[in-house]
Amino acid sequence: MSLVRDKANSRISALKSLLCVGLDSDPEKIPVLFLKYANPVLEFNRAVIRATSDVAIAYKLNTAFYEARGIAGFRDMEQTLSSIPDACMTIADAKRADIGNTSKMYAQAFLEHWPFDALTVAPYMGFDSLEPFFAYEDKLLFVLCLTSNKGSADFEEQSMHDGRPLYRTVLEKVVSWSRKGNGGVVVGATKSSLLAEIRREAPALFLLIPGVGAQGGSLEDAVNFGVDANRQSAIINVSRSLIYPDASEAGSLSCIDDYEQAVSAAATKIHDEMKRFL
Repeated sequence: MSLVRDKANSRISALKSLLCVGLDSDPEKIPVLFLKYANPVLEFNRAVIRATSDVAIAYKLNTAFYEARGIAGFRDMEQTLSSIPDACMTIADAKRADIGNTSKMYAQAFLEHWPFDALTVAPYMGFDSLEPFFAYEDKLLFVLCLTSNKGSADFEEQSMHDGRPLYRTVLEKVVSWSRKGNGGVVVGATKSSLLAEIRREAPALFLLIPGVGAQGGSLEDAVNFGVDANRQSAIINVSRSLIYPDASEAGSLSCIDDYEQAVSAAATKIHDEMKRFL
């Protein structure tokens, strides 16, 4: 079994939590109190981690928010990665895949140079584009399957020649590609009825479930429909609604301690709700 999967499931059982904290850290949205620091995004990320590490199973870094800032962003990503507790799973949300030799370099970048525990990948180019990622049997690979955005209807939900939607074909392929439990899929919480179907069809896969919070997905449904028979093997990502306090609250933040208390309270509320269903 994948070492990363075992680590995540052990923490899920111990904490009764499925919380994945999304570090979509936008310099234009972080509270102004961080702007006095030389590396405001890094200090912001570290504050989020301190505020949530007692209830988080995983941290997901959307790499676009770091790549957009060039070398400085990559440095922040690297130092953020080293700030995350070893007990928590780290996910590079990079959505990579290309022809085999290019994918091999992507895999080395995000699973070796930056030693993330897991990576999001795109299935459009088929198995030869994903095989270099699945070769990392101790990691977790989250293949885009049924995403939470409206545009999922353009391709993912379109019927194939056999009448099944494309996402069902992707799901079936990921089940066959998974090695020692290192396969997973991304399924949006906004598609709760289909989430239940996907879990029934792929009981052995690990699910990454975005779409709770700002996108309006049901936390209760995400927990109940996403977990496996052991109430494990799923994480629910929460980003904007957790890491960015609302406008009225942000205006009252005078120091980092205030910010961390606000985020900690929000994370604890999410955790308490998850525990009700786990």
